[in-house]
This record gives sequence, structure tokens and C-alpha cells, in this order.
Amino acid sequence: MKKVYFIGIGGIGMSALARWFKFKGYAVAGYDRTPSALTRELEAEGIPVHYEDRPDLIPTDRENTLVVYTPAVPEELGEMKFVREGGYNVLKRSQILGEITAGQECLAVAGTHGKTTTSTLIAHILTDSGEGCSAFLGGISRNYGTNMLMSHTPVAVAEADEFDRSFLRLHPAIAVITAMDADHLDIYGDLEHVQEAYRQFASQVSEVLIYKYGLPLGPGVTKAKMYTYAVGEPRADFHAENLRLQADGHYVFDLVHPGGVIADIRCGALGALNVENATAAAAACLCHGTPEEAIRGAIGSFLGAHRRLEEHINTPTLTFLDDYAHHPAELEASIRTIRDIFPGRELTAVFQPHLYTRTRDFAPEFAKALSLCDRVILLDIYPAREEPIPGVTSEIILKDITAPEKLLMHADELVGWVRGNRPELLVTFGAGNIDRLVEPVAEALRSKI
Repeated sequence: MKKVYFIGIGGIGMSALARWFKFKGYAVAGYDRTPSALTRELEAEGIPVHYEDRPDLIPTDRENTLVVYTPAVPEELGEMKFVREGGYNVLKRSQILGEITAGQECLAVAGTHGKTTTSTLIAHILTDSGEGCSAFLGGISRNYGTNMLMSHTPVAVAEADEFDRSFLRLHPAIAVITAMDADHLDIYGDLEHVQEAYRQFASQVSEVLIYKYGLPLGPGVTKAKMYTYAVGEPRADFHAENLRLQADGHYVFDLVHPGGVIADIRCGALGALNVENATAAAAACLCHGTPEEAIRGAIGSFLGAHRRLEEHINTPTLTFLDDYAHHPAELEASIRTIRDIFPGRELTAVFQPHLYTRTRDFAPEFAKALSLCDRVILLDIYPAREEPIPGVTSEIILKDITAPEKLLMHADELVGWVRGNRPELLVTFGAGNIDRLVEPVAEALRSKI
């Protein structure tokens, strides 16, 4: 096999794999529906990408071509039909990730929220320590400007995605589970089946399983050594204590672990939520054998993952953050974190719901989380892979929000609204294409500083 062709190459996980194969010397190309910052970067790196359904652009040398696809791509796509019927070796993204990591020591992070930041921090600690790793991340590391770190060291860091049960393709040596909330109910049906999948993932861990204190993962779920982690819970094996909030919203804390204490760690990423993520990442790296001093230094220099409480403007009178939160539990956690960091500020949240099914399944929970804000601006639902569902619009969230002010607007109206107002603390939330509004919003706000 000399060529790898990606159908859906612009996805965060797919583009990481495309970069890995290019690094390994394969001829890589692919299709995606629309251009994006990621696809432009791939093209700049020498990977051809096209944006029309063109089976004629797929390599004809099928014996030497591997085709990788993402489940987000519809089966009726002409290119999918062509490779299915044409005798190509066609594999899902998760299958490829499982095969790549099987030959290395794999550190994987699973969880309905927190996994991108935690896996990105683990990769940063291993890289910053000098050991190095190959990392397949679900977000863009702000330290490295990429979702793929490459190394010849036989250590891999992987974000273990529960969508479509993809994470069951992984058999990590060390794994972290950050949360097991109900999500992707179009796949799982109910919370019980979500938790059952996580327990199956846990059973596939060979050496160490680290999970958030309180998760329903009892003894016997895995043969691996089991540890818990938490913030402010002394019964957890790894726990952060003595948190001190600095004026800029960053925390300093002490990490208590089975071997002692790492004192005075400054968390480079904002908020108590990232102290929790840092505790999980430190636990994984300590179990891997990374020195304490390397862990302290790397947590301090960690800038976070792109779109995870990302600071765009942070002045005493005007702050603009952007966050990927798209599930009610992570949305509430992010909002509470922001409230803790910036007490007394009037908080304006802009939220773009992601998926019709998720909006339908969790509308009351989204409304409850957003009601913690002073002002809420709701955008239209971002459909991603889904067709509209009758009666499911952003209105079903809006009607139950109890914040003092709530607005419904189209995405193309937001920048104009920002120009006409001066929100002192503005946060954009969502996993759709709201990220395309971040820079125009930031530009509009900078003119007001």
C-alpha cells in the first residue's frame, strides 16, 4: 500500500490521520464537502484536497490504495459508492487509529467532555519533557498549532471518541475516562448503553485506568490497575488541593498523588475545569513514568486547545472567550467556570446548538445551563450530518431560558449586534461553524477597547 485517500479529510480526526500518513511517506489526498482552515493547512502541507463529489479523482490503483472514511459522510455519496463497489480496501477512521496505536504504548483519553484538553495536555507534557510522542488530537493544540504531533518515539496519545462506539477500536496501555454523561443518544439510545460502552472501553485497558472520582466504574471492570482523580476530593488517588486563583483567571494548585505531592503548579489554561483536566493528565503521565518537574513545567506552559475556553481578549474591562461546549453538562461546567474566574461581570453567552437530535434530547438541560448567564443569544441549529426534525428549532431551548435577557438571531447578524453593543464579558459556545464568527467578533470588540 502506497496511497491513502480520505473521504471527509477536513474533519479534526481525519486530518490528523492524513498528516500521520504523509509523515510516514505515503501519497495522501482526499475529499471534503467544504473548504476550511484545516483543509487549507493540509493543502499547504502538500496534500491535495477537492470539494466536489468526484470519484474520477480517486486513485485508480486500488491494490495499492487504502481508503479511509468518517461515519459523518453519507453512504449515498458518489465517492463512497465508487470505492465500496470498486473493490478498494475501505476502513473507518477509528479502525485505522486502532491499528496505528496497537503497535505503540498508547495513552488514550475518553469522556463526554474534557477529553480534548486532557489528551492535548498529555501530549504536551510528553513532548515538553523531551520524550516525545505521536498524538492524534480532537482539537488544535495552541502550543503547536496542529492536531497531530509526530515522533519516532513508540508512544501514542489518542483522543478516544465515543461517537459511533469508535473508541472500542482502541486497546490502550494507559487510559483516562473524564465523564460518562448521556450523549449521542441517536447512537446509544439511553444513558445505560452509553455507560456500558465506557465499561467495555475500560475492559480493553491493559496497564492503568484513571477515572474521575464518582464515575460508575467499580472493581472488576478491567484487569488494569485503577486510580481515581478529582479536584478537592481527598479520597481520590490523584487530587488537586490548595487552589489559589490569580488575578488573570489562572489557578495555582498542589497535586497530591500516591507517591507524594507536586506543589505550586500553575495551570496555563484558564479555570478550575482545567485544573481537573491537568490532574487527569498529570496522573496519566506519572503512571507512564514522566518526572514530576517535567509535569509541573509543562502544565504551566500549556496554552490549552483551540476553542476550549480560548482567550481572544482579556482586559480588566473587556473579555472575549470562545469555547467548544455543545453538551449541556460541559456548557454548564464552562459557564460556572467563567463565573468563578470573572465574578461580578455581566456575562453574555452566544450559543449555537449542534445537531437536531441533541437539541431535541436535551433542550431543557441546555435552557437550565444558559439561564446561569445574564444575557443569552441563541443562533440557529447547526445540522452537521442530520436532516431537520419537524418542530425542533432553537426556540425549544429559548422558551425555557430564565436569564434576564434572551435573544434569537441568525449567525450573520451577530457581528452587527456586537458592534452596536459593548458586552463586557462575551463567550461564544458551540461545535458547529460558530468558530468562523470568532475573528470578526474579536475585531469588532477590539475597536471598543
